[in-house]
Amino acid sequence: MNILIIGGSGFIGSALIPRLLEEGHAINVLSRRPHAVRLPPSVAVHPWDGHSGAAWADLLAGMDAVINLAGANLGVGRWTQQRKMEFLASRVTSGQAVVEAFALAPRKPRLLMQASAIGYYGPCGDEVITESSPPGRDFLAQLCVQWEASTQPVEAWGVRRVLLRTGIVLGRDSLVLKRLLLPFRLGVGGPLGSGRQWMPWIHLADQIGAMLFLLHNDQAVGPFNLTAPNPVRNAVFGRILARVLRRPYWLPVPAFALRLVLGEMSTLVLDGQRALPQRLLDLGYRFAFEDLEAALRDLLTD
Repeated sequence: MNILIIGGSGFIGSALIPRLLEEGHAINVLSRRPHAVRLPPSVAVHPWDGHSGAAWADLLAGMDAVINLAGANLGVGRWTQQRKMEFLASRVTSGQAVVEAFALAPRKPRLLMQASAIGYYGPCGDEVITESSPPGRDFLAQLCVQWEASTQPVEAWGVRRVLLRTGIVLGRDSLVLKRLLLPFRLGVGGPLGSGRQWMPWIHLADQIGAMLFLLHNDQAVGPFNLTAPNPVRNAVFGRILARVLRRPYWLPVPAFALRLVLGEMSTLVLDGQRALPQRLLDLGYRFAFEDLEAALRDLLTD
């Protein structure tokens, strides 16, 4: 299969590409900094400006699938109004570029896999969330709504579109996990805020495994929650992490302090979703890591 990946040099793309190469696929990557990306030599890297599709429509005509992972990192920098506009532009503009390229390509790829996030549902308290749950109303939820909608027009050409509503991805190089680890390694780990907020986590191996599963399953259409079947509350996550690291768990971080330091970005750690991967399970995907402790031990022990 010929596959084009947009945003392929990021955390998830860098883990996905080796697996695709192992399966024998030919991989092309669009990058705004083609000379700076570090990818396997067999991967063809093509430059693009981040907001137009006309320049690579001919390239698209030779592809069987497109995986759009483009989007500025939500966990870097305070959410100023300017930063919010960057989040929106990096996602919606790239999606519109994909639609433009599809419109101009004489031959359309059969599949578009579109990144999104579990934040689509907004803060949900203890409510159990599946793919049929409605979107939230906060900034992050509405960002995801617009992000997903940006590529919807490709469905008019008969393209199978898959939406990846990804949770907290745990991997050795995960920025989120590194930030969670720091206080525990310093001996001051504890719950964040009330500790009752749900954490919809997923091991990187299952993030990639689910993407490959959806890539090859022609029945897979629409949104999929990429989260482990057993979400946990923040306090439970912390206790398990402390046990795996053999570190104390005692110092809570008040919600007001996190809001003071992080501003609106604090929603990433103070709010959550009790999300289940219902549609993945219904299609028969089998998780390698359903249990959080097993996932953390795999990532944090040699």
